[in-house]
Amino acid sequence: MSAARGTKRSGSVKHPAPKRGASPQVGYSTRPRIDKLGVKPGARVALIDADDAAFLRELRERTTDIAIGRPKAATAMILFRIDGPKPLARLTALQKTILRDGAIWMLWPKGRKEITEDMIRDAALAQGLVDVKVMAFSEILSGLKLVIPLARR
Repeated sequence: MSAARGTKRSGSVKHPAPKRGASPQVGYSTRPRIDKLGVKPGARVALIDADDAAFLRELRERTTDIAIGRPKAATAMILFRIDGPKPLARLTALQKTILRDGAIWMLWPKGRKEITEDMIRDAALAQGLVDVKVMAFSEILSGLKLVIPLARR
């Protein structure tokens, strides 16, 4: 028993089994990935080097306005997968395609020394973006949400 709360602590947390056909759960949260990302119904979304077939199926259940490879003007959300620091230079151009209250989700492989969350954050700040959220996108990818600061919207 915990003296502070008077509750019994358990070594493992049991989560409900996912519903049949439901989106895969990654990390500790039971919320669907599409909701954690903040994809709104009908939103314009662009995928850049994010060739995840399961995610594309999830995305198509939420919106049909999906661009692959190159974002269209007035995009609500860009998901941009990178494997190293060089593509970070594209953030300046990409932020010109998102809505003022839109977002760029940077996706990168977990546990790699050649690209880290701090590298992404530093590049984003240098190009006028701020990070507001981090998540486990999949078993192998982390995600960092970048937005235009409120003062510039």
